[in-house]
Amino acid sequence: MNAALRLGFPAALGCYLIWGSLPLYIRAMNHVGAFELLAHRILWSVPTAVLLIALATKWRDVKAAFTGSNLKWLALSSVLIASNWAIYIWAVNAGRAMEASLGYYINPLVNVLFGMLIFSETLRIAQWVAVGIATIGVVIMAFAFGHVPWAALALCTTFACYGVIRKKVVIDSRAGFLVEVALLAPLAALWLALFATTQPGGRWMGEGGWDIALLIAAGPITAVPLILFALAAKRLKLSTIGMMQYIGPTLQFLIALFVFKEAFSPVHAVAFGFIWTALVIFTTDSLMGDAKARRLARAAGPA
Repeated sequence: MNAALRLGFPAALGCYLIWGSLPLYIRAMNHVGAFELLAHRILWSVPTAVLLIALATKWRDVKAAFTGSNLKWLALSSVLIASNWAIYIWAVNAGRAMEASLGYYINPLVNVLFGMLIFSETLRIAQWVAVGIATIGVVIMAFAFGHVPWAALALCTTFACYGVIRKKVVIDSRAGFLVEVALLAPLAALWLALFATTQPGGRWMGEGGWDIALLIAAGPITAVPLILFALAAKRLKLSTIGMMQYIGPTLQFLIALFVFKEAFSPVHAVAFGFIWTALVIFTTDSLMGDAKARRLARAAGPA
């Protein structure tokens, strides 16, 4: 396993485990308005990103991120990720966490498509089979809702586009994230100021007490997985990242089912089975392919 894969794989795994558990945090804060929570996620991400950059001494990368085409691309990615956050918070608090998980089940398929169209990535036969099975599962799950799952479609589209931009922007992931939240921070501060001054009982920090600590925690909860995702996106194929992403929505799905007690029918069960079958096939094939590549490299010897 090369150095890029050694760093990319645990980074991707870590970010999806955190994202998969995020509904628990959002539901715990459902007494805070969706846009209010979004604003806190943005504002408290700024000092978190600054701390991470300071620890890594990556200030030169921050300067590069604020210049030229990097700034333009990061401005676009900031809009995409803020939209994604807002839709997700709304969906969880509206009792549609299962639909939100559907969005992230669809997202890997969009990643695979983008990887083929934009980065000329290729899939082996077994991987094509896995994608086909996953597609069937996603279609069945969409049918189970009985309506067009617009929240799910919006979530998968915004995040897939975000992943493409972060893969194309040649900048440190922490520096890129700092630029994104720094661009969004003035709007977030303005929203909180308007909320605190115009809404009856409006406050800067929720209802005080534990809300203060939980809202501050929105910074690392938001920043850490995104930075891990950006690290992984630069080191792994988009198709690999896409299939690993099933970890996140599976956790979200289980939380929606067992913790939030959202509806679950036999159709959902069938869809869930298709998606996990696809994940097993794709992962097994990827591991076998990596093992074969290592054997060939050892047989070839040093160049």
